[in-house]
Amino acid sequence: MSLAPLSHTEIDETIAALDRMAHNLWWTWNQGAQEIFQELSPRGWQNLYHNAVAILHEVSRDELHARLLDPDFGRRVRLVLQDFDCYMNDKETWGRKHAPALIKNPVAYFSAEFGFHETLPIAAGGLGILAGDHTKSASDLDIGFIGISLFYREGYFQQQINQDNWQMEYYTLLNPQNLPMEPVLDKSGQPLVGVVQIDMSDVSFQAWRVNVGRSIIYLLDTNRPENSQHHRDLTRRVYGGDNTMRIMQEIVLGIGGVRLLRALGIKPSVYHMNEGHAAFLTLELMREKMAEGMSLEQAQATTKQQCIFTTHTPVEAGHDRFNKELMHYAMPKFLAQLNMSIDDLMGMGRVDPRNEQETFCMTVLGLKFSRAANGVSELHGEVSREMWHCMWPDRKVNDVPIGSITNGIHLMGWMKGPVRKFWQRKLSGAGALSANPTRAKAAISLEVEVNSEDFWKKMDDNNFISDEEIWALRYKLRRELIEFARRRLLIQGQRLSQSDFIAFDQLLNPDALTIGFARRFATYKRAPLIFDQFENVVKLIQDTKRPVQFIFAGKAHPRDDEGKRYIQRIIHLSKYSELKGNLVFLENYDVHVARQMVSGCDIWLNNPRRPLEASGTSGQKAGCHGCLNLSILDGWWREGYDGTNGFAIGDDSHPMSVEEQDSRDSANLYKTLTEQVIPRFYERDAQGIPRAWIKMIRRAMTTLVPKYNTWRMVQDYTRKYYLTK
Repeated sequence: MSLAPLSHTEIDETIAALDRMAHNLWWTWNQGAQEIFQELSPRGWQNLYHNAVAILHEVSRDELHARLLDPDFGRRVRLVLQDFDCYMNDKETWGRKHAPALIKNPVAYFSAEFGFHETLPIAAGGLGILAGDHTKSASDLDIGFIGISLFYREGYFQQQINQDNWQMEYYTLLNPQNLPMEPVLDKSGQPLVGVVQIDMSDVSFQAWRVNVGRSIIYLLDTNRPENSQHHRDLTRRVYGGDNTMRIMQEIVLGIGGVRLLRALGIKPSVYHMNEGHAAFLTLELMREKMAEGMSLEQAQATTKQQCIFTTHTPVEAGHDRFNKELMHYAMPKFLAQLNMSIDDLMGMGRVDPRNEQETFCMTVLGLKFSRAANGVSELHGEVSREMWHCMWPDRKVNDVPIGSITNGIHLMGWMKGPVRKFWQRKLSGAGALSANPTRAKAAISLEVEVNSEDFWKKMDDNNFISDEEIWALRYKLRRELIEFARRRLLIQGQRLSQSDFIAFDQLLNPDALTIGFARRFATYKRAPLIFDQFENVVKLIQDTKRPVQFIFAGKAHPRDDEGKRYIQRIIHLSKYSELKGNLVFLENYDVHVARQMVSGCDIWLNNPRRPLEASGTSGQKAGCHGCLNLSILDGWWREGYDGTNGFAIGDDSHPMSVEEQDSRDSANLYKTLTEQVIPRFYERDAQGIPRAWIKMIRRAMTTLVPKYNTWRMVQDYTRKYYLTK
């Protein structure tokens, strides 16, 4: 029976609804929505960073009108819009049941970066990705949640590798009209403008609203005509410039963020500082309270009850510090508003307020004026209590008031499209969704199911999913990664000398054990560690019966030459050593590249110098795809590893000497790879299936996926910190 086409009125309503949906990042974790936008312009979808708003600008209204006359396409669009409406209007949510107070008085979550999707590249690394995943799960759970950050109009840098295999950075201007964001307007329809005091100037800022499901993010932007060019550029780049630029950005974020909330009439129940960049918000809260007549002591105590603080780094250099001269230069007008001397202000950011040799530390400020603080894994909590014991010298280290909530990932956001479809088929086939009366309810149930322990326990049931199905999925995902890598390397090669590259269609082997490493190229993450065993690794890749190959990706900070040298070394090995053809480096690492790699690799390699990996979340994205972790027992893996669900490099200890640690970890990495990983991967039965390997995949899915996700993490924050005074 043929379907009736939509009427003209229905088409107009559908186009308007599509535009609303495109301006809500919910579509970034809904497979049906992505397929609609991709079908409208496949090449545009590929070339425009999978940007739904840009696709609707690419496709004219006349074309869209005509496409919706196709009854089948029109039906699928309406079903997706139904899913979206049901998601946004659902009243039977975890948040409404367990945290109704947050609906009226939301959490205000301040972070210097948010990483949602390749469409909006305003994050530099794991801190921003975690903030983005936190936001998505806050939406799924429906807790009242408002995020505050900056709109970096040039985003984080794009990476190109030059003829010398050296990382080069370039920046592209982001156009808000082509992004899923909209200006925040006042009652007269003009941009809502706020003001902060920086140096001797009043600096204006406007704001952009980003809808992330039911969550809302506000991005502050100083690119206003009334500002000097220097102040207009404060929100130009993520972590751009020197310490002077950094403190000014943080004034806008912390102080400006609170002022924006006041202008919007939002009264948060709690202010959550995601790392020290936002800690100036505590000063603005104190200023408000003193303006209302409180004493400084009362203002400090009341502010402390409103704030919580999350620290993400055990690396001393990762905590922002400003000297007295810079503080006085940046904040003289604000100091006058506080009615406070520079010495009084400096004392708030010092461990010892009387020590004039001590700089002002944003982490110290955040810790002093928060009712609760936490690290982002159990080990990181321990390290943080030791690191900041100096602030509570009268207590034992274990009694330092810094707890821990281990990070997770937003499962639906990181699942690759074919894997979302795979699990949806499994759920439907098992009857998990059949009890729901509408398709829209079923879509919501999928999000709930993939975050539940009960669903992942089914991985032990061969009747639910067979070894053959898992192995077929793994081959499909590995093939997709290899073909993705070939396309990317061809584009990279076209800019350089072709003589440096082998034939791309034969590059990498779809049958080989594929090991991936992708993250920030900070030196403590030790990207080239495996190649310290170079001669041994060459022997491994030359084994035609048990082939091994490596795919690397990642960016070094523009001012981190050591990190750039790591990249250079790996690329040089990929082109000019015996590893050529079995080692590749994919440039311009972003969310899209990460999604391809965590799904297609068989092993996710992580070898930080312990205990410097506070949590790490990239390996958590591997589990639902059937990729196994091979990692140092640091961060989340120290908690997640149980001996049956992946591989550990070494034991639960580390030498204090950096040289000794690097030497031992390199040897243990090679030993684990050759004695455990490779033999198990290539141990096949008569049907060519690695049963023991697949058993380990099942264990990883059962024990890791339902625990190390932001669905669980946000519930932990809500129960432990958001609702507890």
